[in-house]
Amino acid sequence: MVINPVILSVLVMITLCLFKLNVIFSMLIAACIAGVTANLGLTKTMSILISGMGGNSETALSYILLGVLAVAMNSTGIANIISKKISKIVCGKKYILLLFIAFIACFSQNAIPVHIAFIPILIPPLLKLMNELKVDRRAMACSLTFGVKAPYVVFPVGFGLLFHTIVKDQISSNGHVIQLGDVWRSTWLLGVAMLIGLFTAIFVTYRKNRNYENLPLKGMEMIECETMEKKHWITLIAAIVAFIVQITTGSLPLGAIAALIIMILFKVIKWNELDKLLNDGFLIMGIIAFTMLVAAGYGQVIRQTGAIETLVNSVVAISGGNRIITSLIMLVVGLFITLGIGTSFGTVPILATIYVPLALKMGYSTSAMIILITAASVIGDAGSPASDSTLGPTSGLNADGQHDHIRDTCIATFIHFCIPLFLAGFIGSLIF
Repeated sequence: MVINPVILSVLVMITLCLFKLNVIFSMLIAACIAGVTANLGLTKTMSILISGMGGNSETALSYILLGVLAVAMNSTGIANIISKKISKIVCGKKYILLLFIAFIACFSQNAIPVHIAFIPILIPPLLKLMNELKVDRRAMACSLTFGVKAPYVVFPVGFGLLFHTIVKDQISSNGHVIQLGDVWRSTWLLGVAMLIGLFTAIFVTYRKNRNYENLPLKGMEMIECETMEKKHWITLIAAIVAFIVQITTGSLPLGAIAALIIMILFKVIKWNELDKLLNDGFLIMGIIAFTMLVAAGYGQVIRQTGAIETLVNSVVAISGGNRIITSLIMLVVGLFITLGIGTSFGTVPILATIYVPLALKMGYSTSAMIILITAASVIGDAGSPASDSTLGPTSGLNADGQHDHIRDTCIATFIHFCIPLFLAGFIGSLIF
C-alpha cells in the first residue's frame, strides 16, 4: 500500500508544500508522479489533468468575480463601517472576535449559503482590528474553517442538505437503505469534535499574542467612513440581490455579476474603474481560482490511475476481520484521498462504493457506518492545501501578505480539525 500511486502522490504534495513550494506546482508534480507510477505516462497524465480542470471552472469563475465584488464593495467604504461595527461588538476582546467570526461563518453554509464568498469581503478590513488585538491569525483561520465546514457536516440545511443527501443516496445505492435523518443523528459527534478543536485552537494553542504590521492590503485601499451614505445602502442592496440571484439560479457567478451591474448602474462604481477592479480582483482571488482548477485536474488524475479502488480494497485484506484495524485503515485511506482531492463532497461517492459492503460484512451498525464513511470523507478536507475550506481563510487573512497558506492555515486546521475528526470517527464507529 505504501507504493500506491495515491499515497505516494499525496505524500509528495504535502512534503513539497511543507518546503514552501507553491501549492500549484506541488500539485502538478504530485499529479505527474501519480500518473507515472500508475503507468499512464507523462503526456497522458497532463492531458487528463488539463481536461479535468473544467470540474472546478464554475468555482474558479466565482472566486474571480467575488474578488472583483470584494474590491468594489471595499471601495465604497462599507467594509470599513462593518469593521467598526464589529469592533464595537467585540469590545476589544480577541476571544470574542474569534468566536463571533466563527459564529457568523456558520451562517454561510445554511441560512445564507454563500460558502467562502464572504471571506474576501469581510476579513481584509478586519485585519487592522486583529493587529490591534494581537490576534494570532492561525486561530482566525481555525475559526473560519470551522464556520465553513462544521455546519454542513452536522446540519441538513443549505450546503448541509446537499452533503447529507449525497451521504444518504450513496449509502442507500450501495446496499443499505437509510433515511436523511439518520445522517445528522450520527454526524453530531463529528461536530462536537470540531467544536473541541476550535476551542483548543482559540483558548490553548494560539492564545498568546502575535504581532503583525499594519501593511497595505493587496488590491484594496481602506476608505474611512463614519456613517451610512446613499452609496453604502446601494451596495447593501447589491449584496442582497447577489444572494437572491444565487439562491434562485444556483449560480454564484450570476449573483456576483448582478451585484456589480447594480453598482455600475447606480454609479457606485464608475465605468472607467472596471479595469482596475478586475485587476485588483485577480490580485486577491486569482491564485485561489487557479489553484481550484489545478486541484480538479489533480483529482481527475488520481481517479484515472485506478489506484483509489486498489487502495480501498486493500482494507479488506489487511483488516483481517478486526473492526479496530478496519476502522483505522478506512479513516487513513479517507484522509489521503481527501488531502489530495480536497473535497469531501466528491469523496463520499468514491468511498461509499467499497466501504458500505465492507461495513455490512463487518457488522457495523447504521450509525457506525454513517459516521465512518462521513468522517473518512471529510477528514482531510479541513487541512488540504487544495481545499476551499483552507484556501478561503487564506484569501482573507493574507490580504496584506503576512499569512502563509501552508504553515498558518493548513497545518493549524489539520491539527485542530483533522485529528479530532479522525478520533471521533474512530470512536464513533466502535461505540455506535
